[in-house]
Amino acid sequence: MKMKNVLLSLFMLTSVTVADTARNAETLFDKKCGICHIKTRPVDVSSLVAPPVMGIMRHIKMEYPEKKSAVSFMVDYVLHPSKAKAVCMPQKIRRFGLMPSQKGNVTKSELEIIAAWMYDNFPPTGFNGRQGKGAKSGNQSCSGGCKNCNN
Repeated sequence: MKMKNVLLSLFMLTSVTVADTARNAETLFDKKCGICHIKTRPVDVSSLVAPPVMGIMRHIKMEYPEKKSAVSFMVDYVLHPSKAKAVCMPQKIRRFGLMPSQKGNVTKSELEIIAAWMYDNFPPTGFNGRQGKGAKSGNQSCSGGCKNCNN
């Protein structure tokens, strides 16, 4: 009976820790990234100052389907962005410019937490990207310029 209580307590502690970690990661995202990147599908794209996170993550997952490599890429890119590393569509860089380095604004350990949370939560199920000029039908639709779909 005592062992059962210990295991139950351990399970509950782990559940609380996982929930707290996810909450902390989203809070970090809101504080460090949410100033520019929104977490929802935009209603008015003219008000955007940076691409929404769901589109960013769609392209990152297309290029880096495994979580470990995606997180590693995101950490490196946020600290040392370059056009050569970018996985977004070229027209996004033309519209928004290259993301400025966030070195000094966010630590590597914070980025690892944020990137893992982003990987686990975006894009939302059923997200198909922007359905517009140049979009392909099906699950991998986009508006052109993807490295993987050659649009």
